[in-house]
Order: sequence, then structure tokens, then C-alpha cells
Amino acid sequence: MFKAILARIHQKHRTIKYPAEPAVLPELFRGYPLLNPDACPSGCRLCADACPFGAITTGNGELETGTGKNLSLDMGKCLFCPECAEACPHGAISFSCDEKLAATHRADLIVTQGCERKLAQALDARMLSLFGRSLKLREVSAGGCNACEADVNVLSTVGFDLGRFGIQFVASPRHADGIFVTGPVTENMREALLKTYEAVPEPKIVIASGACAINGGPFIDSSEAHNGVEGLLPVDLYIPGCPPHPITILDGLLRLLGRLEER
Repeated sequence: MFKAILARIHQKHRTIKYPAEPAVLPELFRGYPLLNPDACPSGCRLCADACPFGAITTGNGELETGTGKNLSLDMGKCLFCPECAEACPHGAISFSCDEKLAATHRADLIVTQGCERKLAQALDARMLSLFGRSLKLREVSAGGCNACEADVNVLSTVGFDLGRFGIQFVASPRHADGIFVTGPVTENMREALLKTYEAVPEPKIVIASGACAINGGPFIDSSEAHNGVEGLLPVDLYIPGCPPHPITILDGLLRLLGRLEER
């Protein structure tokens, strides 16, 4: 016991101070994308051609900016790799260190220059009265590679201490308030996912975490997968990334519960 106490004194406080203080992320972290279509020469598609999963679209449709160029990035498809930024010699695409990526609606994950950024919104008053102080989630790994699952597990460690917010992952869907889905929903996991959802008592929520769960990720349009949760279950929160950083996940969950002010 004495050695354990000394060890804790030596380690000091290990839990991150977020959200009381801004998140501290590595310099190489790629967060919210920054687009500058004004830098694009006419007809250039280098970034779109470099993206392996069709997350970037370009065109010549007239924009309100009057540039005549259209550049957008779908965070639901994006794996946040640097391929597009490295392929563009004009600096039209880059990634910030902003970890706030989660959204309430699928369309809010599509980024264009000058678009209004819409972060995840809180549940309605009735749902907040039920889940606002205590949210229990059953995770369903629907064919994932284990990267998203690993970052979810990290949230339960002392470093992040998800339980201090009243959020816990539980073993049984009958003890849960909703499901937290990772993976592209392979055909072999489709029935298990649907049965897990059915087992959760009403009312319930669905959270899609990671590019696979949102849009299929690198497995998009595979004959053995369903391109994520959408179309199978109603989704209340989208958390993009491959995998999403633990703080990105935490930020989305806290916004869903109305714990974070708009910032």
C-alpha cells in the first residue's frame, strides 16, 4: 500500500484537463480540414484524384464567392490521410489541429469554403432529462479493424476517465441507453447489430464512430459490407476519423449531452 501511494505521488495527476482546458494534441494531428479553392487553377483535380476514397469533389459550379470553383471534402468518407494535401502544390487543402469533428446530421460532415460549420447538437429536452447525467452505451464492433475500438477503450483509462462524465460502456444492450457502432457493418455482423439495437430499451440513440461506420471507410461498396450504419439504423451522432482521436469522440459525446458550450 505504501509503495502504491508513493507511486501515485510520483505520477501526479494523470487525467487530462479537457474540457475544462483546451485539448492538447500532437503537432502532426490532422483535424478539421481547411479549404482554399481560390488557390485552385482551373480544371485542377490533383487532390480529388489523389484521394483513394472519393472524399473530395471539385467542379466549376458558381459559388457565392464568385470564384467559379467548387471544392468540398466529405469528412464522413475522409480517412484524414495526407494524400490530398501532399498532392496539391497550391495549398488548397490542409488540416488544422481542431479536434471538434462530430456532427448531428450526415450533411454537416461535408466541408466547403465559407460554409457554416455545424457542430454536434444536444439531444432534445426529453432525451436530455433521461440521459443527460448518466449515459450507458453498448459498443458494437461491426467488422472494424480494431483501431476505432482501441481508441474507444482508451477513454475508460485514467488518462481520459470517461466515467467522470457519467458515460459508461456496458456489457449488455438491455442495460444500455444506446449503441456505439464501429466498423463498416459487414454482412456477417448485420444481424447481430440489428438484434443488439432491438434489445436496447426505448428511447435509444445510435452513434456512428469512424469512417467505416459512417460511410464504409476503405471498405466502401464492398460486396461483404453495408457502407456503415446509415440505411440500417437511425443515427443520432456522427464522429468522423480513421480512427477518431479519443478527444474527438469525447467532444462529440459531451456535445450530444449538452455539456459543452458552443466554442
